[in-house]
Amino acid sequence: MSGQGDEPGQSRRGSLATLKQRNFLFYAISRFAATGAMTLQQAVVAWQVYEISGSAFQLGLLGLVRFAPTLPLGLLGGAVADRFDRRRIVLISQVAPITSSAALLLATAGGSESLPLIYVLVFLMSIGVAFDYPARQALLPAVLRPETFHSGITVAATANSLGFVTGPAVGGLVIALAGVSTAYGAHLALLAVALVSLLLVRAQERDTVRRSVSLEGIKEGVRFVWRNQVLLGCMTLDLFAVVFGAVTALLPIYAEEILDVGPWGYGLLSAALEFGALLMALLLLWLPPIQRAGRALIYSIAFFGIGIIVFGFSRSFPLSLAAYMLVGMADQISVVMRQTIVQLVAPDELRGRVISVNQMFVGTANQMGAVRAGWLAAATSATFAAVSGGMACLVALGLVSAKLPKLGAYNTTSDVERQLAVPQQGSPPAETPVGAAKDRDPAGPPPSRRCA
Repeated sequence: MSGQGDEPGQSRRGSLATLKQRNFLFYAISRFAATGAMTLQQAVVAWQVYEISGSAFQLGLLGLVRFAPTLPLGLLGGAVADRFDRRRIVLISQVAPITSSAALLLATAGGSESLPLIYVLVFLMSIGVAFDYPARQALLPAVLRPETFHSGITVAATANSLGFVTGPAVGGLVIALAGVSTAYGAHLALLAVALVSLLLVRAQERDTVRRSVSLEGIKEGVRFVWRNQVLLGCMTLDLFAVVFGAVTALLPIYAEEILDVGPWGYGLLSAALEFGALLMALLLLWLPPIQRAGRALIYSIAFFGIGIIVFGFSRSFPLSLAAYMLVGMADQISVVMRQTIVQLVAPDELRGRVISVNQMFVGTANQMGAVRAGWLAAATSATFAAVSGGMACLVALGLVSAKLPKLGAYNTTSDVERQLAVPQQGSPPAETPVGAAKDRDPAGPPPSRRCA
């Protein structure tokens, strides 16, 4: 892809140098472990639900249960992240997955697992995610120096990808070797690593207004996104592409009935997407930061839709793995470009709320995509659900690109320069993290709005 170049203050291969910053290193480790734990748990729960029910409808219902808390709590989580200590929020939010996974371990080991119990505990875990996601994402600038911020986004996304690869693969392997209850134990172990690593992070305090948690504050974040065509475009594009193109809920059906590869194959299929994402993430680490992020995002969604169509038609396990890896590679570019746009365009005083709006789009896309795929597969077939979804993804891409043309024209250069200029506007020296300094009076004036 064209439009690449060195960002100010960065060498061509400077992305990995961000890991020499102690706080960012522990942040990246925590993010990897937390993501691995989350995806392991999701893979194990999906396998267990299908093992109990043998129903594609129940897999769709599982996605709906995961999504339900996002609507009432997602935007609230962003407002909380902009008001309180973001690191502390992440730590407290881990109570939900720890409690739920421990309960599932005990219930499964004792033979008392049931679909209602699983759904209640998945709902509880999703409540934790509603507060964890915006706080963890918004914490990133506080653990990076400004001149490494753009590259740090790519490294953090790579840590995510490594976690996504590790989680499903470990989940499938542990299920095959030791059973579902032991897989929940592995989930708890990864959560422990994430917690310890985050405890070692010493994030700098923010030199931004901390607005009180209120309905007006939440609306302010929504208005900022709505009035910014680049933000709205990248979030809308991701929403429709993933709603139509998500096939994760269909993987147990493909593994058991279509490809006939069992739990080992299910683990490999689950990991193929993320392995492709990891390969692309490593390539993005080597390349200079992509400046024409909007155009790169559009191209990546096109390859995403094509890969889904090939996967849907495939009856060959190697071809299915290759197609799903292609989907993962395209998705990784999409993820990095979207995170880059969100982090660079959003001012720190609004970052949690902007990220929570993005979370609403992402959560809606992933969970409604799972519901669409599961229920459509139950009504027709898994093949029709996958192939029609890939085709609809390409149609949505064309419509969004035509309606929001500023997205395709977006270049990161001006926003990178603005991030570098932030320390010059206040007291923090250049080597402190983005937006780092003492907190301002929370009762002070509301933050200014910044548009791309």
